[in-house]
Amino acid sequence: MTLMGKVAIITGGTSGIGLATAEALSAQGVRLVLHGRRQEILEAHAARLPGCEVLAGDVCDKDTPGRLIALALERFGRVDIAFANAGLIHSGPVDAIDLDALSEMIRVNIDAAFRFAYTAVRHFKAEGGGHLLMTGSVFGTKVRPNAGGYAATKYAVEALCEALRIELAGSGVKVSVVEPGLVRTDLHRDHAVRPEVVQNIPQPLLPEDVARAVVFALEQPAHVLVPRIMVLPAVQPV
Repeated sequence: MTLMGKVAIITGGTSGIGLATAEALSAQGVRLVLHGRRQEILEAHAARLPGCEVLAGDVCDKDTPGRLIALALERFGRVDIAFANAGLIHSGPVDAIDLDALSEMIRVNIDAAFRFAYTAVRHFKAEGGGHLLMTGSVFGTKVRPNAGGYAATKYAVEALCEALRIELAGSGVKVSVVEPGLVRTDLHRDHAVRPEVVQNIPQPLLPEDVARAVVFALEQPAHVLVPRIMVLPAVQPV
């Protein structure tokens, strides 16, 4: 199915998976509304991506989802794709994990993501169609030591997507979750030792690898749904 002329909202659009997906969709003729915290970076992306509008701010602000929908409708007259991609990673052993950082991750990965998802699918249901995608993780299907909190947020995303898929079946609204393995993104910029070293994964995924999976899910014909798509580095065992 052609994506030309469709309109996509992407949270977490300043870098990583969100930006790579924006670039891939733009190449297909999709018009964009990007959200992130860094205004100047968003504006730089908008200057080079045709048909791109931006909104900077806190994804946890309860008004953000509605403002994004309103911006897309004002500038482009429609919304076809909503990609709940903004997220944080915080992990650590029981005795050392920062509980405030853990709480902030939960706010972004669950509270903000859920609010955006429900706002988007309400709009899609009223319009008779649309596609919600959410960034999950391989750790939304399994856990490892020290990362229970992060895995729990991604299990929550999996549960929401499956429930929404069932509820909205036959409505014209599609729901998909993308489950990456280790991706080389800015989320790991504060780690003292890069995760690929700790996990012995010399070639993690690049954001562009995940973006291709997103585009694949979106390009399916109207009668086909890809409810979940897992993308792993070839050497990642779990």
